[in-house]
Amino acid sequence: MPTAEQSGACDGGDEECGRAKLTVMATIEYVRDLVGRDHGLAVVVTPRADGSPQASIANAGVLAHPVRGEPVVGLVARGDSRKQANLRRRPRATVVFRAGWEWVAVEGPVDLAGPDDPLEGLDAGRVPQLLREVFSAAGGTHDDWDEYDRVMTAERRVAVLVEPERVYSNPGM
Repeated sequence: MPTAEQSGACDGGDEECGRAKLTVMATIEYVRDLVGRDHGLAVVVTPRADGSPQASIANAGVLAHPVRGEPVVGLVARGDSRKQANLRRRPRATVVFRAGWEWVAVEGPVDLAGPDDPLEGLDAGRVPQLLREVFSAAGGTHDDWDEYDRVMTAERRVAVLVEPERVYSNPGM
């Protein structure tokens, strides 16, 4: 469950400047909860070359980082996607999950693990299993994992692992 922190910060001349702002910090367990309520569907925001945000939709979930073991938000990206190109250039992302009017955002640095993006400490032969783990963490299932592996390889898919540096949600949750 998220916890609330009062912050006296004011970012301008709006009428909220006279009151303390409410920031709701959330936990990675809250992220897991929302993932399960809407099939892991999330908005993923990555920085373009000019610094502006590029948004896309992906299925994502929470899993253990394959090298460090701590919880991360994972998703799978196509090898030729703008998302992957953006993340190679600037490895940071924001992933927003929602269920009804509840939402939670996870911001942080990104590790990539794929055929064209080796992750230090992860054996390249482990990448297909990692892609399966990410897919499963997002609620995915598959009847033919060998076929899944073939498609992931052909499309040069990469695991995107977002370290939860900042996790926050809407007030009242």
